[in-house]
Amino acid sequence: MNRGLEIHAVSRTFYTENGTVVPALDGVSFDAPAGQITALLGPSGCGKSSLLNIIAGFDAPDAGEVRFAGVPMGRADSHCSMVFQTPALFAWLTVAQNVEFGLKRKKLPRTEREKAVSGMLRLVGLDGFALAYPDELSGGMQQRAALARALVLRPELLLMDEPFAALDAQMREKMQDLLLELQRTLGQTILFVTHDIEEALRISSQVVVLSSRPGRVADTIPLPPAMDDAARTACRARIRAALAES
Repeated sequence: MNRGLEIHAVSRTFYTENGTVVPALDGVSFDAPAGQITALLGPSGCGKSSLLNIIAGFDAPDAGEVRFAGVPMGRADSHCSMVFQTPALFAWLTVAQNVEFGLKRKKLPRTEREKAVSGMLRLVGLDGFALAYPDELSGGMQQRAALARALVLRPELLLMDEPFAALDAQMREKMQDLLLELQRTLGQTILFVTHDIEEALRISSQVVVLSSRPGRVADTIPLPPAMDDAARTACRARIRAALAES
């Protein structure tokens, strides 16, 4: 059985060039259930992005362990893809070429790549923009292309670092709806970093709140699958209380 993402006692300290010690994470432990979206909230500088980098294999913890489906995750783990706050698309490649990039690195046959790219662009609503370049797209369309680039690899685990923060409110809501639709279709386990309580309540089945630096788990809050106004108010208050105590 896929046990999802397991973070156990992860700690990380950084050292500046002048020797200053910067503790980023201190004994962080929580589980992100398989096939669900877990939102990760916390004040700026609490180590959320540092934790994502450790999970993705871009960095290593000083202590602790990260497991997915019961197996320790290694450096640049192939089970995992990441979507960043900015789309970070290659300006000299078309939308289709950007989405295809990871598949080419995996040396998939051309026909298989083309089929996968076409299908994913259709899923994210960009099938009419395959030959467009990133600077010809709106911000929301660029982020959809970045999401397609991550999802076309069919990762079991998707890490998202405030991917919709730069979008206006209307586009942000549309992207949230798209993410929920794709997650239901593809079934990934998703860890979604956000500063927005309402976004966390809208898209996730669980909220993990980190304290101020060094990041520790202040609270883990399961969300009801169908929240009425009273439940939403109670969950919102609990998240705010955890943030206030941090």
